[in-house]
Amino acid sequence: MRYIIAIAVIVSLFSCKSKQLQYDTIIRNGMVYDGSGNKPVKTDIGIINDTIAFIGDLFNAKAEKEIDAAGNAVTPGFIDTHSHHAGNIDENRSFEAAVSQGITTIVIGQDGGSRFPLKEFFQQLSKKPVSVNIASYSGHNTIRDSILGKNFKRQATQEEIEKMKILLREDMEAGALGFSTGLEYDPGIYSASDEVLQLAKEIKWYNGRYISHIRSEDRYFWKAIDEVINIGREAKIPVQVSHVKLAMRNIWGKADSLLAIFEAARKKGIDITADIYPYAFWNSTIRVLFPDRNFNNEKEAELILKEITLPEDIILGSYEVNPLYAGKNLAEIAKLENKTTARMLVELIERLDECDKSNKNGCQENIMATSMSEEDIKKMMQWPHTNICSDGSSKGTHPRGYGAFPRVLGKYTREEKAIALKDAIYKMTGLAATNMGFKKIGFIKVGFPADLVMFNPDTVGDMATVAEPHKLAEGIEKVWVNGKLVYENKKVTGAYPGKIIKR
Repeated sequence: MRYIIAIAVIVSLFSCKSKQLQYDTIIRNGMVYDGSGNKPVKTDIGIINDTIAFIGDLFNAKAEKEIDAAGNAVTPGFIDTHSHHAGNIDENRSFEAAVSQGITTIVIGQDGGSRFPLKEFFQQLSKKPVSVNIASYSGHNTIRDSILGKNFKRQATQEEIEKMKILLREDMEAGALGFSTGLEYDPGIYSASDEVLQLAKEIKWYNGRYISHIRSEDRYFWKAIDEVINIGREAKIPVQVSHVKLAMRNIWGKADSLLAIFEAARKKGIDITADIYPYAFWNSTIRVLFPDRNFNNEKEAELILKEITLPEDIILGSYEVNPLYAGKNLAEIAKLENKTTARMLVELIERLDECDKSNKNGCQENIMATSMSEEDIKKMMQWPHTNICSDGSSKGTHPRGYGAFPRVLGKYTREEKAIALKDAIYKMTGLAATNMGFKKIGFIKVGFPADLVMFNPDTVGDMATVAEPHKLAEGIEKVWVNGKLVYENKKVTGAYPGKIIKR
């Protein structure tokens, strides 16, 4: 009994004296949003090593580094649940594109593509860390490609599926969050739903999660939504729709219908969630426009240019066959070549096919295409189970790689008031952590890692554009990862405190 009392006294004394401690960093006078969606509180945060050690009045405390955050918001570090920023990781350890918009944790292995084997990637990352925390899914397309190889334009046999299961289990044992698919892309587009379901069922035993670039974001959209819900139901695992969008004109305005389907699924016990980026135009391969892979069909091209997107709204981000076409839209290119836009679209792919034959790594290309409605974006962003993502990359041609999170805070929060600031922050932090199954990031709590962002709510906003996709955001003042400052004064610091986050 005396031991218990003694311990209680010590704990009490420590609690009373905690603000007298010497801290490594103190952030003073910030409007602190804790990541839960609650209203902010003006207070101080004390950091020791990589951890939040105290939250409250630190008037009498001292630290090696003291920051006056007056006039600024202080929030948990933003979690990018759908990121491609690690594509050139060896050349990009500072992750300027991510940290400059307040991102402290990225989730990779998206759209069915992941590092393989994941165990080796994590080992390399632990030896040579980067500025941000990294978690990863295990990618279906990567696994399928390793088993089927070039003979992928077909359904897999049961024997091949069993081999895929072995590889998936290896990644799960290495710490993958779960299983990701990119069912609009090769080779996953050729997979049967049963193949995907069988693999998804494997991760239940690891408490894994399923995340999907669904089979169609336009003409077969509703069937694709049924598929992801069915996977959640049958595999009994949480499922997330990646970068949710209604990307076809005749389904614009149907966000309410989609959200009603999601809510009905949740009422039946299916843990379905989504993430979204704040742009009405997407970035992908030009071939994704043809889900039936009938690339030489001009009638199909005419349908695409009428129902999916318009010729002037398809911009070539890069085109290795003719680099001069980068930055031009399809209408401009067709005019240059005196062709119809449908014919031009078909020929651009034909030329890529020829280029691919002479290049074993394939010829680089990507497009940006406008095919979403702003009203749909706002409604889906407002859904209580939608978190924010970027779907961006460090060297990409889409401005989301540098601008997604500040754009939400500036355009959708401050300017258009589509979402309250505390809710936007929640969707970037606490909700994102919950949707990924993270237990100890996403919130400002004592004992949690000191992943923090300080930004000015009055000035924060994206500056990246299609013309200048790598332009740094405004208003992001300082960013800490695991207690180390990684970004301030619009510059990375060269610190690499990022950790691997495993399931």
